[in-house]
Amino acid sequence: MERNLVIFTLVAVLFSCKQEKTIEQTEAVSKPNVLFIAVDDLNNMIGPIDNFSNVKTPNFDRLAAMGVTFSNAHCQAPLCGPSRASLMTGLRPSTTGIYGMTHDNEVRREGNPATKDITFLPEYFENNGYHTMGIGKLFHIHAPDSVFNESGGRVKGFGPYPEKRFVWDGFGNGIKGIHGRTSTDWGAFPENDTLMPDHQSVNWVVDRLHRKYDKPFFMGLGFLRVHVPLYVPQKWFDLYPLEDIQTPPYLADDLNDIPNVGLQINDLPMMPSTEWAIESGEWKKIVQAYLACISFVDNELGRVLDALENSEYGDNTIIVLWSDHGYRLGEKGTFAKHALWESATKAPLMFAAPNLPKGKKINAPVEMLSIYPTLLELSGLPAYERNEGTSLVSLMQNDEGLKEAHAITTFGMNNHTVKVDGYRYIRYEDGTEEFYDHSSDPNEWTNEANNPKYKTQIELMKGLLPKVNVIWDDESSYTFQPYFVDQKARVNGDDGKPVEVIGADK
Repeated sequence: MERNLVIFTLVAVLFSCKQEKTIEQTEAVSKPNVLFIAVDDLNNMIGPIDNFSNVKTPNFDRLAAMGVTFSNAHCQAPLCGPSRASLMTGLRPSTTGIYGMTHDNEVRREGNPATKDITFLPEYFENNGYHTMGIGKLFHIHAPDSVFNESGGRVKGFGPYPEKRFVWDGFGNGIKGIHGRTSTDWGAFPENDTLMPDHQSVNWVVDRLHRKYDKPFFMGLGFLRVHVPLYVPQKWFDLYPLEDIQTPPYLADDLNDIPNVGLQINDLPMMPSTEWAIESGEWKKIVQAYLACISFVDNELGRVLDALENSEYGDNTIIVLWSDHGYRLGEKGTFAKHALWESATKAPLMFAAPNLPKGKKINAPVEMLSIYPTLLELSGLPAYERNEGTSLVSLMQNDEGLKEAHAITTFGMNNHTVKVDGYRYIRYEDGTEEFYDHSSDPNEWTNEANNPKYKTQIELMKGLLPKVNVIWDDESSYTFQPYFVDQKARVNGDDGKPVEVIGADK
């Protein structure tokens, strides 16, 4: 009798444990998955936002219809490395000192008080029961070692490349050995999409969207395009006849009222200038190539959305699509990011999730820094107390916080811009300023910083500037731009010798 009772008790305990485990697994799998999509150097020309020059982006349009599009989102730095480090740590560049390019494995390190024990965005999901995966450009290169449970890595560089550049030599008016070399070039190459690394990355994602998982997943996909060189197959160029191409607004003497620091930051002799593009007849061709790259990425995005829709995860997956900064296509005299003006800081941000409105567009200024806390709230995970950004969920669902909305972008130590609805304020390290009223000057052609009419507004925006401005992180540098080499040497007491950083010439 006692023996039977013991056996019965053991069976009951085992059954109870199994039942508890099944309940835990069910709860884990019911959590929403996350599809985290980064597009390199994408500005707001896409259909759901600016619809520039009749750009053809049916899949960006499709994603916009699935959720919420922010038309006025801004990066934390107009440069790949610090922008992505900020988003993945949840910290501002002015907090971490990561103002330039930093190797992925050096973003979090003992020598940086702000990041030495930070939890990266994908790690936070892993710590809360998610299987994490990633491929392509997500951090500056790909990702720090072991950040993802499963990594597809990244193809080195931004190829494939033809044997000879089509147009630009990479140095332009720059001096070899003094100025960096750029990958900026444009033309139809290679022959088909299957030769593009982004296509291969999407293959990897599609394969994993058709696998089964015993826990929710976080999957990162980092597109290399539309980063230069602007090479994609001919069929994407064919969508944009040159005679139909528009060019962005440009004013030849636009920089006459810009402070000296702003001019130094904008001194990019290795980049094509707008004047050169006009005189050579290449301006429309550059815009054509950029639009062709957008349509190529759009098509690859469509392959991802199709795979998600045809998988078992289509109804329970959060999608966020973002870009690390904007990109100037002739505005302010050049073709580059590298600035604190509107066309360099503004980039697409889109969310789709089961608990979000569909087809909604928000024009209030927001920050890419908000992606981390927003994904946590959408996923039902606890907030991470280290995040310096603010969740956008209540803004998307109920329009809460529209009046207070603003965005801050930083480029180097103590150079900041603040964007609020209708205005942009820029303050450089030496105290010089720029101010633009977008209601009368959407192209930021007239610096009104000394106009008494705007004194009150400028003071309000000045109050939003970061209170913390740490010196450059030792492992972060930007040798591509002479101003930043000099600034780091001045503020850190370094000898100013350039430090070789992977990807610094890109």
